[in-house]
Amino acid sequence: MQAKWHYSVLIHEQAKKFGAKPAITFRNFGSLKWKTVSWNQFSLRVKQVSNALLNLGLKPQERIAVFSQNCIQYLYTDFGAYGIRGISIPFYASSSEQQMQYVIHDAEIRFLFAGEQEQYDKAHRVIAHCPTLERIIVFDPSIRINPHDSTTLYFEDFLKLGEGLPRQSEVEALWAQANEEDICNILYTSGTTGESKGVVLTYGMYNASMEANTKCVPVSDKVRAINFLPFAHVFERAWAYLVLGHGGQLIINTYPKEIQESMRETHPTCMAAVPRFWEKVFIAVKDKVESASYLQRKVFNRALKVGRLRNVQYLGRGKRVPLLLELEYKFMNKSVLSLVRKELGLENADFFPTAGAYVSPEVEEFVHSIGLDMLVGYGLTESVATVSCDHRGKPFTIGSVGRLIEGIEIKIGENNEILLKGPTITPGYFRRDHVNATTFDEDGFFHTGDAGYLKDGELFLTERIKDLFKTSNGKYIAPQMVESMLLVDKFVDQVAVIADQRKYVTALIVPEFSFLEDWAKDNGVKFDKRADLCTNKKVIKMMKERIETLQQLLAPYEQIKKFTLLEHHFTAERGELTNTLKLRRGEVNKNYKDVIEKMYEE
Repeated sequence: MQAKWHYSVLIHEQAKKFGAKPAITFRNFGSLKWKTVSWNQFSLRVKQVSNALLNLGLKPQERIAVFSQNCIQYLYTDFGAYGIRGISIPFYASSSEQQMQYVIHDAEIRFLFAGEQEQYDKAHRVIAHCPTLERIIVFDPSIRINPHDSTTLYFEDFLKLGEGLPRQSEVEALWAQANEEDICNILYTSGTTGESKGVVLTYGMYNASMEANTKCVPVSDKVRAINFLPFAHVFERAWAYLVLGHGGQLIINTYPKEIQESMRETHPTCMAAVPRFWEKVFIAVKDKVESASYLQRKVFNRALKVGRLRNVQYLGRGKRVPLLLELEYKFMNKSVLSLVRKELGLENADFFPTAGAYVSPEVEEFVHSIGLDMLVGYGLTESVATVSCDHRGKPFTIGSVGRLIEGIEIKIGENNEILLKGPTITPGYFRRDHVNATTFDEDGFFHTGDAGYLKDGELFLTERIKDLFKTSNGKYIAPQMVESMLLVDKFVDQVAVIADQRKYVTALIVPEFSFLEDWAKDNGVKFDKRADLCTNKKVIKMMKERIETLQQLLAPYEQIKKFTLLEHHFTAERGELTNTLKLRRGEVNKNYKDVIEKMYEE
């Protein structure tokens, strides 16, 4: 059952209920050994952080920031700040010094908690330019602090300021003052266009969101949820708080690249993920099947067909499964599909919320077919993540983003734009009155910038209005939809579709070089470096054939006519990606201007 406690006291109230039960499984920085802390230990650490922050002079609704990969100290710090009505602002672990400086100034941050050496070094370089920033506190005890730095504390020494809970009576007085209107977090959107804006998230918004999500997602204290996305991402943050609110256990995966290994070692029951994770699972399984024997391929494809029939065609549509199909599924599940899930570390799989980008119908169908309950959803930072999602046990349609959560009022506006109102929607952007005036209409509806429609109670997205391209022939192209079709191919790692004000559609494609290099060796293509592969006629011919197959269902004007293979990935450092790995199309167009123009030469 969802605990209805304010986040200032949530961990302590859960500790009274769950005591010695494991709350968090984690690894220390640089360690391979998994450890566990109980609810009691979690509560004590949070109280120590609250006391230590009071000793440093933090006042209600003043701001701290956390600049770190996911780690246990991150949760101690956030909930410790909530305990004294502080506001916590997350930075992505890959944020640049310029981004940090901008946010520290904008939000007047007093204390910054840094994760590892890279984050500390950046923080140390900006502190001289940030008059409000008083101290840096570092999580990783192996960080080398600059010998001339007298403002930085190790987290262990910071905790000593709260040892023995010297100011607990003041902390408890602040618990009593905590309210729903207080700001809990300010999440700065990295934005695909324009400057970063701080989205205000109040405790009341979180409370309404947790209550609504609980009614459609079956979280309980039996859940063991692994964290894959960074806590700086609203989806992971809200999901983690939902799990903690039910007394479930969090498994903290610090480095995203290690997620598959971590899953195999810890056997989680659920995880929030973005579609790219499942695309990579789909590609890896497909590749393994392609290299299997004829008989194995035949058996796997039959198992997949049976899984699709049962899980998508019958259960997905709310129909009763015929007895013979159910018996065949039980056999195929035990002998084939369970082995696929075991390979992923998901023997105990329950359900998997998925959002953050367009989900390819092919991938969604595959995940359901292998016996994993993917709950596709849609949301924004401005809505505390979830606006809609597949409700457990209710019919779902492949390609939709589920049904609205309780409390959300939706209106389809001009250009089919999705407009939202409700208790989970932000009151606005931090100190941005001019932006708020244009983002909310006179009826109080928030303009999402996403286009979509409702059908039989389910929401379908069509495109991101700002991303919508118009060719010089007057045809509209939704680039994300075209890109998602290509991303299910094992030879494609990144893709940027170009079409705006152009005669036809082109694309910049970064190949998945590990697969491409193997293919080249098998097919007698000689290369010394990646650039050789990107210009090789045989490689280009093979990629062209695969792209043509993938886009058969598109209208002729939507299809990619020319493409260029790139040897380097799009990166956040060069401004081509946001921190949430969304394309900044303007930067991509600028950085690859000459390459793009070449594709349009007659």
